[in-house]
Amino acid sequence: MKRWSIDPDHSAARFSVRHFMIANVEGLFSKITGVIQCDPSDLTRLSVEAEIDVKNLTTGHAERDEHLLSPDYFDAEKYPRIHFKSTFVEAVESNRGKVTGDLTIRGVRRPVTLDFEFSGPVKSPFSGITCIGFSATGKVMRGEYGITWNEKMGGKGGGVVTGTEVRINIEVEADLMND
Repeated sequence: MKRWSIDPDHSAARFSVRHFMIANVEGLFSKITGVIQCDPSDLTRLSVEAEIDVKNLTTGHAERDEHLLSPDYFDAEKYPRIHFKSTFVEAVESNRGKVTGDLTIRGVRRPVTLDFEFSGPVKSPFSGITCIGFSATGKVMRGEYGITWNEKMGGKGGGVVTGTEVRINIEVEADLMND
């Protein structure tokens, strides 16, 4: 089984959540590290262990970022990393599948299943290193991870400030490791 190192310079995790019940707000974690074990000819043997640096969060709005890093949401001082470790993989097509694993946010570990698409391998024309790529999508309910802060909206429509469902989109490029 080949081992691949997640390239933090070419990988990112994005999320989106409803704001005021009328629009989606997006956020980005641009520092992902970890190791993928993968045989490109047999994706059912795939295994992933990855970490996201929570303090690397950006939404493009400094005050919102500070609030998201506070104990109301990610509590980045106490829980500086989000962790994912795969437990099961199902191939759907030759380059698509579902990866199930344990996602740990704020010290709470819960199972999550992500749909993924595999690309590669290719050889970098710059470094000569062989690379693979994954795109993964899924969703989680933030309350299941202890992220429950919210405010009720006034007016006729009611509702809340922050939606409970969080959509996830992950793009990963990984380099073949020479063990």
